[in-house]
Amino acid sequence: MEKFSSDEIIELAVQIERNGFLFYDQALKRKDLTENSRKILEHLRQEEINHENTFKAMRVSDTEQLGDLVNWQEAAAYLKTIAATHIFNKKNAAIKLAIEAENEQDIIRNAIQFEKDTLLFFYSLCRNTDDEGSKKIIDRIIDEEVGHVTELCKMLESLR
Repeated sequence: MEKFSSDEIIELAVQIERNGFLFYDQALKRKDLTENSRKILEHLRQEEINHENTFKAMRVSDTEQLGDLVNWQEAAAYLKTIAATHIFNKKNAAIKLAIEAENEQDIIRNAIQFEKDTLLFFYSLCRNTDDEGSKKIIDRIIDEEVGHVTELCKMLESLR
């Protein structure tokens, strides 16, 4: 069974954040956004950069900072599956979804799904590590991602 290094897990997290940035960046190029939606999407785009930088700092400061996962056989396969089936698992997928969305509501629905997929990845990562420092960092990011889902749901409701 494949075993991810801490660096590989961090790289998966970085790639998820980069793809989220691409989605929000492309979505912001659309002309059919309300001013409120534009502000929230700009905020979420910046959050993707902040999260990416958080993960990069973890990799630079100590490649083992994430600690060992409790059960590599189970966790590695699961995390790999989550990353592979993530709504934005490929760079162009994020751009395509933003461009091809029929309207602002579709953009927001795609963003909600992205944030939920991201939450699933981070919940799984946190659940499968026994390093308390790592758990605190991941918990902080999870809290932010939950906030993003809440913001997006409110935005979607206001557009109905």
